[in-house]
Amino acid sequence: MPALLAAALTLMAAAPARADLTVCNHTSYRMQLALGLEHGASVETRGWFRLDPGQCSKVLDGPLDVGTAYVHARTPLVYGGTPLPQNGDLSFCVREDDFDLPDGRNCPLSQQARFAPAKPSDSDKGPVINLAEQAGYDAAQARLAGIQRLLGIAGYDASPIDGVDGAKTQSALAHFLRDHALPAEAAAQPDIFDRLVAAARDPNGPGFAWCNDTQYTVMAAIGTVQMGAIVTRGWYRIAAGQCLRPEIGDGAQRFYSYAEAVDAQGRTIRRGDGVLAWGGKITLCTRDARFEVSNQKDCAARGLNSAGFAVIDLSTQPSAIIRFKEP
Repeated sequence: MPALLAAALTLMAAAPARADLTVCNHTSYRMQLALGLEHGASVETRGWFRLDPGQCSKVLDGPLDVGTAYVHARTPLVYGGTPLPQNGDLSFCVREDDFDLPDGRNCPLSQQARFAPAKPSDSDKGPVINLAEQAGYDAAQARLAGIQRLLGIAGYDASPIDGVDGAKTQSALAHFLRDHALPAEAAAQPDIFDRLVAAARDPNGPGFAWCNDTQYTVMAAIGTVQMGAIVTRGWYRIAAGQCLRPEIGDGAQRFYSYAEAVDAQGRTIRRGDGVLAWGGKITLCTRDARFEVSNQKDCAARGLNSAGFAVIDLSTQPSAIIRFKEP
């Protein structure tokens, strides 16, 4: 499992052109993209444009006649915490559903997202914005790496996520296709990502899943063993009534889980003298905000929080589900 910054958003820049604008997703994640288009003193925002790994899509028809273009990208909740840095220069308005806002500056802070400027590169098909990982995938490699990543979340070990079609990837994909009564050629069809995302959301498949049976939103964290050390990662947001499979990577059989319920403002729900949480006796480090922590010693001394994580062991069973329930 790569660190969060290993999937940094890269905007390939060159001289802008005047033609249809295309965005290409060279990452191993399904992306949802919002655009900010500067027209003089105003900024129009549009979204969401969905792009599967390895896919290019035209997002604007006609001349790209704007002062500056900005982008904000997000990933579906099936991936857990976003792999993208949210460090754009400006905040503009977005909506949860599809939107086209003529005034992208005039909205409450709660409806704003961070956008980064993007100067498209010039190609024979017009201006292009490329979303890229540090791995530097081309389109075919990104598509295969995206399949590998979702297979892993769905409980089929296709590691490593490298965009290389090796025997382990072929075995995991064949297993997935058999389990879902799909022909071999289904892997080459455009809807393979829809099928993989659906499988990754299904708590009844192989591997590990969280299911939220409470009335609250639950924020969860996972601890996995990497290079002999426990790495904790969070937060994964799980809405009421929803399930989510965190990435545990490389066929891991022993890992750690903690979760707590929060209200609409993100404050932890309290029950008596404690909080409404689900964990165990293994103390590991967390943060208030999104985090990835590889050193689990002296959490408080390093300005970190700590929580009791439960041990999850898949060595004697093919799957496990933790269901968050209210007492």
